[in-house]
Amino acid sequence: MAQCEVCGNEYDKAFQVVMGQKSHIFDSFECAIASLAPRCHHCDCRIIGHGVEVNGVFYCCANCAVKEGVQGVRDRSN
Repeated sequence: MAQCEVCGNEYDKAFQVVMGQKSHIFDSFECAIASLAPRCHHCDCRIIGHGVEVNGVFYCCANCAVKEGVQGVRDRSN
């Protein structure tokens, strides 16, 4: 059994996520998101969808980017 690096739970169905060169062990997607998901520069929410990245700064949506003064961005939609 592996131990989740966020909550410490030992779980037989824990999983590994590799980002860059670093490996992480989690027992749930909730813990993985809490640990790895970037935060919006404007509203500070966790970005678990596509989001918007402008010059290395992450926003949860184009609206938040615009509120920070970014121009010419829009959310992707079909």
